[in-house]
Amino acid sequence: QVHVVESGGGLVQAGGSLRLTCQDPRVILSVFSSDNMAWYRQSPGKIRELVALITSGGGTNYAASVKGRFTISKDNARKRMYLQMNNMKPEDTGIYYCNIERRGSSYWGQGTQVTVSS
Repeated sequence: QVHVVESGGGLVQAGGSLRLTCQDPRVILSVFSSDNMAWYRQSPGKIRELVALITSGGGTNYAASVKGRFTISKDNARKRMYLQMNNMKPEDTGIYYCNIERRGSSYWGQGTQVTVSS
């Protein structure tokens, strides 16, 4: 059973930083290493959008709105994936969801709230 857990959300002022963490506490290393993972966010009144993704091979892709400010990374040894968010803007406010693609299936966490004040 896949259990996706996000953490690290909170309130930050514009220009500040946060780091989000995503993990599946029960996964074994060999499986986690093969996962493709991503962060999505849903802002008030908007549909859920892709923020950043990282493949099992380490390739990354970012939404244009966060490129140069956010960095996605994956620590296979610790079985964790991170989203480092710098120079944050009020429009980054939303619920951030971790997505794991594992063996052809997609799994979502419950989300973590990020609020950026101006």
